Amino acid sequence: MSPKFSDRPRRIRRCAAAAALLLTGLQPASAVVGGSENSGPLARSSVMVLNSRGGVCSGVVVARDVVLTAAHCVAGQGEFRVHWRGEDGQPVLVEPASRALHPLYVSGAVAERRRSIDLALLRMPGDLPGRFGPVALAGGAPAKGEPVTLGGYGVAREGDARSTGTFRTAGLAVVEPYGRSTILLWASAGRGTGACEGDSGGPIANASGSVAAVTSWAAGERKGGCGTMSQGVLLGPQRGWIDRTLTAWGRAAEWR
Repeated sequence: MSPKFSDRPRRIRRCAAAAALLLTGLQPASAVVGGSENSGPLARSSVMVLNSRGGVCSGVVVARDVVLTAAHCVAGQGEFRVHWRGEDGQPVLVEPASRALHPLYVSGAVAERRRSIDLALLRMPGDLPGRFGPVALAGGAPAKGEPVTLGGYGVAREGDARSTGTFRTAGLAVVEPYGRSTILLWASAGRGTGACEGDSGGPIANASGSVAAVTSWAAGERKGGCGTMSQGVLLGPQRGWIDRTLTAWGRAAEWR
């Protein structure tokens, strides 16, 4: 038996253990950090992505059986599962049938200050439950100062893994700390509000509710922190890759 095969049950158990922790660890909170619990349209088009290394991410439903997330959530050799809670409240873990990383994704790009398109598409082996619906994607980018809504299943309290697992949103405004970007969207609401651990891959929606970007990175007042600045990859400039990948899978996204 090869090492890779023999390690598979343990890897799957790690994903299941993470899902169980999320299920038992839910606590009332008011954050994405600094946000509020949300069960609206963004929640109904968002899922979680768990990997066998204990990582937690979010994802956006873009077709009835396709999830868009951050590439760093699913890159590498570890196994990963798309996760949601069933109608009975129990965790559901499903292994995607296909994975497509953006060809310009570079692992470790943030630390190395390199350009990277941190996007991945996951095709599920079957349709997601009916309560999930594909979200519309925005072809354009919100301008500086415009409001955006960031959503995700990440921690409500920085450093508290047990506060992960409830979909929350926060209202931010687009900022341009390094000038206007054709690749990235930056957003902030000041100190204590924004993306944190587990929100990577989640939606950043414009004022009309269309998803303009997918969260890829966050920063805080201290190194490695969060809650001050949130960053996402703009989807409009990557429409060609998204559409080509979905077409190959016999699917299409809605663009507005």
